[in-house]
Amino acid sequence: MLGCGMLLPNSLSVPLCQIRTVHVTRCDLQYTRKFHMVSLNKETGAVFLLDDDRSVLKATSRLLDSVGRHVNAFTSARTFLECAATHQPNLAIIDILMPEMNGLEVQTRLRRLSPSTHVIVLTARDDPSVRRMAMNAGASAFFIKGVESDEFLAGVKATADSIN
Repeated sequence: MLGCGMLLPNSLSVPLCQIRTVHVTRCDLQYTRKFHMVSLNKETGAVFLLDDDRSVLKATSRLLDSVGRHVNAFTSARTFLECAATHQPNLAIIDILMPEMNGLEVQTRLRRLSPSTHVIVLTARDDPSVRRMAMNAGASAFFIKGVESDEFLAGVKATADSIN
């Protein structure tokens, strides 16, 4: 379940372990409501998910979790970029329409911070010019929210397979 975590005190030193889903509010170790630790690194094969709509984060996280993908979910573009710069995820799924920074800008900044990160766009509006810009900027796939789960998961799998 997604939920704001409590920040782990800097003085506490514990080993990292994997967790399936966590809502990240700062690029730091955090506890979820179940008090699991999160590891944000390439070794986990985590998917970084960015959307300002918590219900979309929750639904998409659960869908990805159901097929064994580890998800680090973000509502803040700035936090997402900070963590991506530090942890260089293999795959990022980003929304376009967000209040803090639009997804095309996030994609451009992400490309500079973590050039090896593959991007999938998941957005509410099918704007052909936005689709073209995202794909020209290197997006692996572009989906409209409400897409069939199987189609979305096939796109995620194809992108993940192209990484390995």
